[in-house]
Amino acid sequence: MRNVVVAQSGGPTAVINASLLGVIHACRSMPDRFGRVFAAQHGIEGFLSETLLDLSLQDEAELELLRTTPAAGAIGTCRYKLRPEATEDLDRILAVLAAHEVGAFFYIGGNDSMDTAQRVSDAARDRGLDLVCTGIPKTIDNDLGDDERVLIDHTPGYGSAARYWASLVLGLDEENRGSFPSDPVLVVQAMGRRIGYLAAAARLADPDRTMPLLILLPEANLSLEEIGEAVDRRLRRSGRVIVVASEGIGIGDLGARRDAFGHAAFGSSRGSVAQALVNVLNERGLPVRGAARGQIPGTDQRHAILCASPVDLEEAYEVGRHAVKIAARAGTGYMATITRVPGPAYRVAYAQAPLARMAASERRFPREWISEDRCDVTEAFVAYARPLIGEGYPRIPLERGLPRFARLRHESVRKRLPAYTPQAYREAGR
Repeated sequence: MRNVVVAQSGGPTAVINASLLGVIHACRSMPDRFGRVFAAQHGIEGFLSETLLDLSLQDEAELELLRTTPAAGAIGTCRYKLRPEATEDLDRILAVLAAHEVGAFFYIGGNDSMDTAQRVSDAARDRGLDLVCTGIPKTIDNDLGDDERVLIDHTPGYGSAARYWASLVLGLDEENRGSFPSDPVLVVQAMGRRIGYLAAAARLADPDRTMPLLILLPEANLSLEEIGEAVDRRLRRSGRVIVVASEGIGIGDLGARRDAFGHAAFGSSRGSVAQALVNVLNERGLPVRGAARGQIPGTDQRHAILCASPVDLEEAYEVGRHAVKIAARAGTGYMATITRVPGPAYRVAYAQAPLARMAASERRFPREWISEDRCDVTEAFVAYARPLIGEGYPRIPLERGLPRFARLRHESVRKRLPAYTPQAYREAGR
């Protein structure tokens, strides 16, 4: 019997803690195999600082609330990059695992997180340590896996974010229908640095295509001139238009800041796609009276639990449970996956894929799912995405009329090693 550490990194989702709860429940169901369950607070940085929460000592009622607690407040997340040359960081991680008698490590995240899990797994193997590392998928971008969706059909977190966008666009259409004599163009920016799955979900709001809706994906490679012409065509036909633009459509220098992984951090950047498009459209002039205006939804795109998909919540929980089964049965170096069972009804199966393949993956939005005019998505995408948002609403526990989230006690277990400063912070003088 060996102890367990679970952690998460990167941007959170509405259902991330359902996967955490799945890990806790599955480990408890195998008491002969797994001991105490720790959480590394703030992901890999929790290992480096030896900040571990003993989830075995948490109140049971609070743990159960994890099922419908969104985002990363429960155990924290990070964006610390474990670089190949960071041998001291790897040595520290393995020392912390050994000091707390950990034999299993579960990492919840996207392709960068899977890369970290793979590095820890390889380092443990090279040093002859008995450690099983297993990945658990998470990302609203749905960009983890292969383009053919064989390794994994979709990623937990995407279904809820897609439902958020479908719900948002329904409201935006009501807003635009009422105010278009003065504001005929409404530009809205969706998350998605390089991949268009999230912006594409806007089409779920209008599968019958009655709205004046344009969807701009990075994979469509549209120029500003082409976007302007598409907006004008729609305005001449409908008198108004809603433009849902992925933040990664690549329309020029927006002064984007970069995180430790080199990814554009648009939320903290100097400019935005939405504002750039609004400026261009208003400067070139519209073929109707009025002006373009824009808005940028914030992190609620990924933590709006009231819009969460019940399908997504259930699958996130089950994929966490399945990851524990993989660790017990197959050993180190795998990620739990979700595959779609062929047939007319939506059904999934839980499988596994090598961490090494997932760490190197980046799934693009399929070109065949982009419309001929490159300003929309096809029926094939709607058929793929519609089951992921589910029916009905999740049952969210309330307190004083507001959602009641899990409140874990952030009391760390006793540290057994000297203090340590991560390599990247030392080199940066922090």
